[in-house]
Parts: sequence; C-alpha cells; structure tokens
Amino acid sequence: MKEKKQGDQRLPHLPSGTTLTESDLTSLGVLYFRMPTLAEVDALAAERGYRNRDEITVSPAAMGAVYEDKVKSFFAEHLHEDEEIRYVRDGRGYFDVRDKGDRWVRIALEKVCIFVCLEEVFEGGLLTEGVG
Repeated sequence: MKEKKQGDQRLPHLPSGTTLTESDLTSLGVLYFRMPTLAEVDALAAERGYRNRDEITVSPAAMGAVYEDKVKSFFAEHLHEDEEIRYVRDGRGYFDVRDKGDRWVRIALEKVCIFVCLEEVFEGGLLTEGVG
C-alpha cells in the first residue's frame, strides 16, 4: 500500500497537469459532475436512490475546536462499501482515490462540483488551503 504524501493535505501537492477524461474517472470508481442547482443534485440523488443526506460547513468558524481533527478524519483513507456523494456548494477541495496500480489520484473539486465515490473504492477527501 502506498502512503499519501505527508504534510498539509490541503495543498495541491503533485500538480501533474494530467487531465482525466470522464472514462478515466469512471475506471477509478468515480463519477464527476458540475451541477449549479440543488434541483439537479436532488434529481441525481433520486436517480441513484440516495435516501440520506446531510450538510456541513467545514471551516474553523463553523466547527471551532474540532476543525483540525475533522479535516484529518476526512483525509484518512477508507474503503467505501456503498456509494458516497459529495456536493461542493462553496469553496474548493480534493478527493484522493487509488487507481488499479495502487497510485493515488488527486481530483480537484470546486463550487457546484459533485463527486460520487462508487462502492469498493479507497478514498479520502479534504478542503484546500484558504477555504473556510
């Protein structure tokens, strides 16, 4: 198992300049969309059969003393047994997934992006520097 780069994980690290296609992302177990309205997000959730949802604001102001620990927990690698969807309503962030060669791929997200991590995918996610 390869380890993620140590240090502040809110930084981009390894800016390879490689652009992945929709097909590349799908092969990683990731679906990626841009949806400017909550109605579009609701339609996707209904189409994929999602029943639960919550909304959090990840920032030092909103989370107080637990902010740093929460950011670290988001970044911790974990295996998805079920699909997980993340919609970025504001700000920016990254999700890291492992490819079939056991290499980490960093996927940048920004406002109105949706990241769907399919089941049986190793993933960790976080905010970028300056968000919050």
